[in-house]
Amino acid sequence: MATKKKAAVPEKISEEYYQISEEILSSFSKYRPPVDLFRFREDIGQLYPLCRKGQRLSNEQVDEVLELCRDGALFVSRSDHPIYVEHIAKQADLVLVDDNLKESESADILLRALNMRLSAFYEQPVPAVFEPLYKDVMVFTEYLWKDLFRTRLFMRRLYTGEADQVRHALNTMCVGVWILVKTTPSDSLKRRQFDRTALGLLLHDAGMTKIPTYVLQKTTPLKQDDMEKILAHPLVGIRMMQKLNLSFDELNQAVIQHHERLDGSGYPQKLKAAAISPVGRLCAVADSFSAMLCKRPYAAAKEPLVAAQELADAQNRYDASFSVPLLRAYQTNAFALPSAATPKPEQ
Repeated sequence: MATKKKAAVPEKISEEYYQISEEILSSFSKYRPPVDLFRFREDIGQLYPLCRKGQRLSNEQVDEVLELCRDGALFVSRSDHPIYVEHIAKQADLVLVDDNLKESESADILLRALNMRLSAFYEQPVPAVFEPLYKDVMVFTEYLWKDLFRTRLFMRRLYTGEADQVRHALNTMCVGVWILVKTTPSDSLKRRQFDRTALGLLLHDAGMTKIPTYVLQKTTPLKQDDMEKILAHPLVGIRMMQKLNLSFDELNQAVIQHHERLDGSGYPQKLKAAAISPVGRLCAVADSFSAMLCKRPYAAAKEPLVAAQELADAQNRYDASFSVPLLRAYQTNAFALPSAATPKPEQ
C-alpha cells in the first residue's frame, strides 16, 4: 500500500507555528486539546483555524485531527508556547522523539520538567518521588549526549533572580555539565560518567532542604547553632541519598565535597588539593558560580563575568582547570546566540 504524501508546508510557517507530531498529540486530552489547533490547506497554502483550546471535539473531529496530524498538516501557534511547555514537561521524553521542536523549545521543556520534579522531590524525598526525577534527568542527559554542543542552550538559561534552592540546583547542573564537556576530551567522556555526574550536580545541595527557612533568610550574622546546621548540610545530604539507596562515587563526591577547597579552608572534612575528587572540585566551581549569580540575603547578585573572574582568581581554593575555561567562555561571549555576522565560538 502506497504511503500518503505529507503536505508541502511553506518554510515560513514554522517561524510562527509549530507542527504537532503524533506523539505530542497523543499526550493531549483527546476531546479537549489544551491549545488552539490549525490545519494547513494546500489549496491556499495557508493555515486555517480548526478548533479553539478547550473546545469539546466530536468523535468525527477527533478522527479528523488525528488524520491531519499524520499528514503533517496540524499546527499550533508558537504564541501558545508556555501552554505546551507546561504540558509536555509532564512527559519530558517527548523532546527525544519530536523533531518539530526547536532546540530552544526543548531546553525550556526540559528545565520546566526538572524544576517540577525536583520541587516535588525536595518536598518529599522518597523513592516514589525520586523515580520520575531520575527519569527526567536521564532524558536531559540523553538530549545532550546526542549533541554535546547543546550544553550551551542551558548556559543561556541560567536563573539570576532571588536565591531559590531548586533553581540553584538546576543552575549548578547546567554549569557543571558544560564544564565537564568543555574540559574532557570527547574520546574520554563516558556516558555512564556523564549521567552520574549530572545527577550528582543536581542533587549536590539536597541537604540544604533540611535547614529551616528562617536560617536561610537571615541577613544578620548567624548564631553558632545556625552555622552548625549550615556546615552539616553535606552530611545530611549523604544520609538522604543513603535512605534512597543511592550510592555511587559521582553522587557521593558532589554531595559531600562541594564545599571543600584546595587550601583546606572548606568543610565538612577540611580536605586539601588531591584529596578532593575531580567531581568534588568541579561541583565546587559550579555551585559557587551558580550561587553568585543570584541575590542572597547576605549578598547581591553578580554578573556572570564578574563571578567567573573571582573564581578563576582564587586558584588556591578552586581548581583552575574548571574555573578558567568558564571565565574564558564569558570573556569571549561564548554563550551568545550565533548569528550570520559572527563566527561560531569554539566548543
